[in-house]
Amino acid sequence: MSGGLDSATVLYLAQSMGYNCLCLIFDYGQRHRKELRAARSIAESASVEYEIIKIAFPQRGSSLLDKRLKVVSNVGKDILIPPTYVPGRNIVFLSYALSFAEIHKAQAIFIGAHAHDYSGYPDCRPDFFRAFRNMVRLGTKTGVEGKPVHILAPLLHKNKAQIIRIGKRLNVPFELTWSCYRGGRSPCRVCDSCHYRAKGFAGAKLRDPLIHDR
Repeated sequence: MSGGLDSATVLYLAQSMGYNCLCLIFDYGQRHRKELRAARSIAESASVEYEIIKIAFPQRGSSLLDKRLKVVSNVGKDILIPPTYVPGRNIVFLSYALSFAEIHKAQAIFIGAHAHDYSGYPDCRPDFFRAFRNMVRLGTKTGVEGKPVHILAPLLHKNKAQIIRIGKRLNVPFELTWSCYRGGRSPCRVCDSCHYRAKGFAGAKLRDPLIHDR
């Protein structure tokens, strides 16, 4: 659970499918604490338990970790992988969740990644998830026994507008979510995440509750 609208939608979607959920919230040295507060608020709004997992990534290699680097917009630029990419992030998150799931005999891990309108992160691609599922099958006790933990990314082939429509149908509290890479009092409306969020709400023909323009 990142605190963004994708992971919030996935939580509510998993609940609608009958899953008894527990949220893992990773405190990994991100630029601001606002997304952690958002994640807690969303979990509480859904009446589910959560655990905050503190881990340490190398404080280099990403503008989301290194405060010496500026968070700039890369929309429309010819950049294969943007500077907001955190090396190995989803690999680490999913691996931790996988260990947790095996210990607690959980059936599935849900993640809110999607390959449309995304910023170029290699760990949000369908190929990555296919490879990770194969790793789960080959490298875990449950996988070897023929009952691997399912890695579910139900939003993977949805665009942002479709995700927002799903969230609206499930009554996701979008007002509690936070997408901006910066931790200001209000969204910066400039960074990549703000751009795709705004594009999604416009495509869904809905108002973003965090934007207060008349």
